Amino acid sequence: MRRTPLAGIMHGVEAAEKRESARRRESSVTSEEEKNKALARRFLEAFVNRELDTIEELLAPTFTDRSLLPGQGSSREEYKRSVTEFHAALSFADVTFEYQIAEGDMVVTKFSARCIHQGEFLGVPPSGEEGTYSSIRINRIVGGKVTDEWSEGNLLEWILPSFEREVRMRERVEQELRVARSIQQASLPKEVPTLENWQITPYYQPAREVGGDFYDLFELEDGRVTVVMGDAAGKGIPAALVVSATSSVLRAVAQALGSSSPSEVLAQVNETLFSRIPPNMFVTCFYAILDPKNGSMNYANAGHDLPYLWHGGDCEELRARGMPLGLMAGMSYEQKEIELDAGEGVLFYSDGLVEAHDAKGEMFGFPRLRDLIAEHDDKRALGDFLLGDLYSFVGEGWEQEDDITLLTLRRSASLS
Repeated sequence: MRRTPLAGIMHGVEAAEKRESARRRESSVTSEEEKNKALARRFLEAFVNRELDTIEELLAPTFTDRSLLPGQGSSREEYKRSVTEFHAALSFADVTFEYQIAEGDMVVTKFSARCIHQGEFLGVPPSGEEGTYSSIRINRIVGGKVTDEWSEGNLLEWILPSFEREVRMRERVEQELRVARSIQQASLPKEVPTLENWQITPYYQPAREVGGDFYDLFELEDGRVTVVMGDAAGKGIPAALVVSATSSVLRAVAQALGSSSPSEVLAQVNETLFSRIPPNMFVTCFYAILDPKNGSMNYANAGHDLPYLWHGGDCEELRARGMPLGLMAGMSYEQKEIELDAGEGVLFYSDGLVEAHDAKGEMFGFPRLRDLIAEHDDKRALGDFLLGDLYSFVGEGWEQEDDITLLTLRRSASLS
């Protein structure tokens, strides 16, 4: 009988322990967030149904309302009073909870209800008009109590005269854009790793209506560097929150598993996102691990646009099969490896580049991108070269349709 070396057995045991530790950590976080989502829903149901005793039970003593209408106060007691005034002016029916997203101690809930304006509210006399009240509530939950609430809704849009409704609606849209942009940009890395004989250059330009682009760069304990490029489906606050959750989970899994392969990381992240993000959302993601010492790069792809390896006046796609994250459980991801020689590089990008349109409706497209990469020389950085051509293509007055994200990774032509 052939005996397995003891070192091999111990390595397998350590790897299994790391995976189990990561699984338990993710399971614990997921369980706590599910509890928070249930509590937030119960709290909002109490608001809709005017259940003041339940609201009293769930509000923390230090609760603060962070989004106030004129004449409202931010304290716990003032919040309960505003609920009473709200119901005196409006009747509710047909409440629908559209989605919930939890991240840490924060829960975002969007709900809508049919309302009738039956009493005076904020000095506006009752109109008897029926409309749909829609609201996004962000609740912070600590120790099983609601400690803070931020809210955005369309109430004033339909109880105020038409001109004032338009002003309020524009303000609300701008506020949602600011919130979405701040959430998304908080998910991006604050600095780029400095590697000898390597140049890493990111470029990120959000569209006015914030999309779901993200990228990340971080070093592992063994000195290798992780490169991530992704795109969450949708726009606005939901996409930004999914981006935030995905970035956090990717880092947590990568650091928990240590030197695990890209395919294993994506498989575990997929399981986590499948149970945590809304069913109509998903995330494409290209995940690579670079060894800066020898230039080897292992990678796996979850349905993202294919990066390009460029070298010597030519380029080729980096292909690997895999479904987007969060769509289906039990997915596996093909893993491949390349070695970057001196002077070679990789372009990672999002679909905002190739799907940009000129004034005639023509799309920038993949063939144009590939030709540009192939003809590029070292006189100008590849990212600047591509963006210059993009702006020439779309012309003046172009309104950017989607986020544009580029990241170039290049090994120096002369190694020190």
